[in-house]
Amino acid sequence: MKILIAIIIAGFVSVSALHAQVFKAGAAKRVVTPHELLPISGGMGVPEMPVGKKGDLFVRALVLEKGETRVAIVSIDNLGWPAVLGDRSRKLIKGILPENILIGATHTHSAPDAYAFTDEKGNTGADLEYLDWCASQMADAVNEAIANLEPAVLKTAVGEAKGKIAYNYYAPRLYDPRCGVIQCISASGNNKGKTIATLVNYATHPEILGTKRKLVSPDLCGPLYERIESKAGGVAIFMNSAQGGMVTADNRRENGEEANDWEECIRIGYLLADEALDIINPAGIQENPELFCASKRIEFPVESEAMQWALQNSLLLKESAPTGDFSKISTRLNLLNIGKAQVLTIPGEALPNIGFYLKRNMKTSQPFLFGLTNDAFGYILVKEDFNSFERYNYISRTSLGEFTGEIYIDEALKMIQENPGVENQ
Repeated sequence: MKILIAIIIAGFVSVSALHAQVFKAGAAKRVVTPHELLPISGGMGVPEMPVGKKGDLFVRALVLEKGETRVAIVSIDNLGWPAVLGDRSRKLIKGILPENILIGATHTHSAPDAYAFTDEKGNTGADLEYLDWCASQMADAVNEAIANLEPAVLKTAVGEAKGKIAYNYYAPRLYDPRCGVIQCISASGNNKGKTIATLVNYATHPEILGTKRKLVSPDLCGPLYERIESKAGGVAIFMNSAQGGMVTADNRRENGEEANDWEECIRIGYLLADEALDIINPAGIQENPELFCASKRIEFPVESEAMQWALQNSLLLKESAPTGDFSKISTRLNLLNIGKAQVLTIPGEALPNIGFYLKRNMKTSQPFLFGLTNDAFGYILVKEDFNSFERYNYISRTSLGEFTGEIYIDEALKMIQENPGVENQ
């Protein structure tokens, strides 16, 4: 009898342990379009007052879980999202370690200023109440995604996105055409077989409209979301990649001009969405895939006078240095293994050569880079490129300094080497 009871108990324990190790996914989104028109930012210049709106701005969240590991991947339609704001959301999110919450920006140039940079007179175009509301909406989206967690299967793939989508403004063919896709599909209940979320990872500047069109807009990301959700269902998420210096939307016309209208946003957004779905559709199902998340803080010197001035005079960023010392600044890096895919975060806009190098050294055949994630500290370029070409004057001036790229690469490589690759999962 005792043996029988022991067997039954062991069975319950093993079933419980197996249940606890089931891969789960949940997703949610929130609209964060301002109710009233607010100045939009395309960089460190003076924000532009818009005259209208085209499409909604969103916060989109995907939460993944396996066993005791839970991770949130969050995207917001904005130029960038500083850690000061991200940390406000993290404090409101229950059930996920703050360091496991990855917050990236799509880098649209048609959203309200999230940095509160000031002009020489101390004026700013940022609405601090709006930004605080966005932070709470972000937390709400993640908390809902947690509540939506359900057993899921996974599909991941990386392939070339073909067609007229992106190019390098400085050197047209020097960009990464690869598109990474992560798709979570419900594995149980009435929703079995339905898409929970599709994440697209691709390098480009969503600046077809830009500030000159004076429209609040998610730019090409809006049509991309619409197309994916109409075809695949679930929640669509866009995470940018190594798009610095200057990988942008290929809206060139044959006459040498550019298409800077909503129709072009639709063309490129739909094309990228279709390419992403073509890449992920034939991918094999990964049942109960592994999930791993590592994080660490790294530090950069702030050598650029322009960046030091901007940091010191931001109504938001000064919170990250209470002593007023902006000679250096810290940020968080994350490394994720999601099934066969490995993800590395970039706290800014890394140039394509850095992206290619890191992908080549990642422990996976499916490398993903989440740019402008956890912070967006301007352009990240190697010392050999810094101030080396006239073309790079702007991106050198708006980077933290000459050694930012070298420090980031060294720290990223250490992180890759110190943690398991997907082949070891």
